[in-house]
Amino acid sequence: TVIRAAILIQNWYRFTMARLEMRRRYSLSIFQSIEYADEQDQLQLSNFFTFMLDHYTHPDSVSHIFTSPSVSQVVDEGLCLTEFERKIDVPDSYYGPRLSFPLTIEDANALLHAFRNEQLLHARYVLQLLCETRKVLKEMPNITHLSTSYSKEITVCGDLHGNLDDLLLIFYKNGLPSEQNCYVFNGDFVDRGKNSMEILIILFAFLLIYPNDLHLNRGNHEDYMMNLRYGFTKEVSKKYKDHGKQILCLLRDVFSWLPLATIIDSKVLILHGGISDTTDLDFLNALERNKVRDHIHVGVILFSLKNLAVQMLRSSFRYLQILDILWSDPRSQNGCTPNKCRGGGCYFGPDVTAKLFERYNLKMLIRSHEFKPEGYEISHDGKVITIFSASNYYEEGSNRGAYIKLNPELIPRFVQYRVSKYTRRQNLQERVGTIESSALKSLREKIYAHRSELTSAFAQYDLNGTGKISVNDWAAAMESVLQLELPWRMLRSQLAQMNADGEVDFMSCFYDLKIGQPIKEVQPALVETLCRYRKDLEIIFNVIDKDHSGLISLEEFSQTWRLFTSHLGIDVYDESLDKLVLSIDYNKDGHIDFNEFLEAFHVVHRLEKKAN
Repeated sequence: TVIRAAILIQNWYRFTMARLEMRRRYSLSIFQSIEYADEQDQLQLSNFFTFMLDHYTHPDSVSHIFTSPSVSQVVDEGLCLTEFERKIDVPDSYYGPRLSFPLTIEDANALLHAFRNEQLLHARYVLQLLCETRKVLKEMPNITHLSTSYSKEITVCGDLHGNLDDLLLIFYKNGLPSEQNCYVFNGDFVDRGKNSMEILIILFAFLLIYPNDLHLNRGNHEDYMMNLRYGFTKEVSKKYKDHGKQILCLLRDVFSWLPLATIIDSKVLILHGGISDTTDLDFLNALERNKVRDHIHVGVILFSLKNLAVQMLRSSFRYLQILDILWSDPRSQNGCTPNKCRGGGCYFGPDVTAKLFERYNLKMLIRSHEFKPEGYEISHDGKVITIFSASNYYEEGSNRGAYIKLNPELIPRFVQYRVSKYTRRQNLQERVGTIESSALKSLREKIYAHRSELTSAFAQYDLNGTGKISVNDWAAAMESVLQLELPWRMLRSQLAQMNADGEVDFMSCFYDLKIGQPIKEVQPALVETLCRYRKDLEIIFNVIDKDHSGLISLEEFSQTWRLFTSHLGIDVYDESLDKLVLSIDYNKDGHIDFNEFLEAFHVVHRLEKKAN
């Protein structure tokens, strides 16, 4: 009897743990699928900007998108330190760190202490730091060569994405950068998290103090256009209201000078994304990396290729080489195919890795760029390692972070961690519940933004107009519209109701959601379009808004909207748009606050609204 009871308890425990693991995995799949779909939209935006340049009534007002002002226009490069010291006053009321150049380890420790206590570094010191960082980066090669003979171990960190607590924990566990403690940070320092600026300041400070012992590779998020979408631009503008424009302009130049890759002992290649079957390390080492400022230029070059501009072929190869190393992902199947999930780069198989290794006599590829639940993953028979250092990336408790320590034998040792502010107080079931709830909320918002398309897709299966379809048909309709490659049958119980006959009430997908809108006259199709493309429009309007005032003219707004819908082939022009725009021009000066306007069009969870 005791043994039987023990077996029953064991079976129950295994069943419960299996269900929890299943819920955790599909929640992470939801997060990742939505993230990649969003990146697709981001890269496709570059095509719109080329279309916009060709069709805009006043092309001068948008040409700055492609020819960003050089930093020398903001401040003379040779006078950075003295110029900022003369022009920007630091008041006596400022109690944060006061930097003097050249920096010392005491300055770095002061920065760490200040940021732990949520202090800001004054704008004068930020600008001076960025100027000095650019000077150092400009002297560095595209591909940095390191040796383990100078330090016993080299530590490699992956994406941090604005999570300052992860960086502080790495330094706590592994020690600060020094001549005896070499680090390589493999890109994506910014966006998503709330402390991207602090991470950059810390990394740049240590770079200035130990330029031979701390190394930075560029990631796909060290990019002007990505920063507009994923939060870094807003963070800088909010923290540095008076000097945000100068800081962002200088950062755009600094990012363009970040090295592209690192090679350790001529055997270990470290780069942010991956490789393709055309990756040429010699070519990458020789190109002018600062000419590739951001991914919008990729769209311009590809657009030119379509128009057979032969003189651009060489430039296009340069941009595509960098696009591949910043955006590509490994896969288990042989071959090299376009990365359709992200919309840029490629999927590269074991044969592509083997070919590159044979050509350059390499032993290992360390890359980042990709969320991993355990913080790292080994693929291609141990030849490719993915390292991801941002813990709690999607939600508190969603994943561990990790870093790699490489010894002179080049044997990788993985160190995992998770910053735990709240999760220690939660049991496993509560943690999974939190992750699942957050993932389903994001998915429901995506579903509601495609309401019209989904309703049409459901109707094709509902031949008798009953409002009910089979689970298989419901799942097929969901995938045909959203294309997220999710286990829809498994998710059905969380997203839609089923009747006693086993049929899905497909309109129940939308019951607990609605889209906020400022005036009632707006037609539903227009509201849905504004909701669905809200992020894209926000970026477009931010680009047009040259002075970062948050305001654009009614004419610019109207023309941009018409170009955008024309480019996408959407027929949603409605007279109510004009009424809507006029209603938001509160002081009738011919300009609107576009961020405030777009914020009105977001999915509202009715149950949450009642609770709040």
